[in-house]
Amino acid sequence: MATTSVEPPYRVIELSEVSDHAIADALNGALADGYRFESIHFVTQQGSRRPTMAFLFFTRVASGDEG
Repeated sequence: MATTSVEPPYRVIELSEVSDHAIADALNGALADGYRFESIHFVTQQGSRRPTMAFLFFTRVASGDEG
């Protein structure tokens, strides 16, 4: 039985290290895989302005839907 590997249309990346390098690496990796950046959401602790986590959201256009 042959299986085909189809990339999902959405990708969410969770970062527990919120630094410029970690965010850039995640962005560049997903973009290189053909995903389009949609948004980033930061999680902070009460009383702190420094994010403790970040979630990056990406979408992928289906190959037949471009145009």
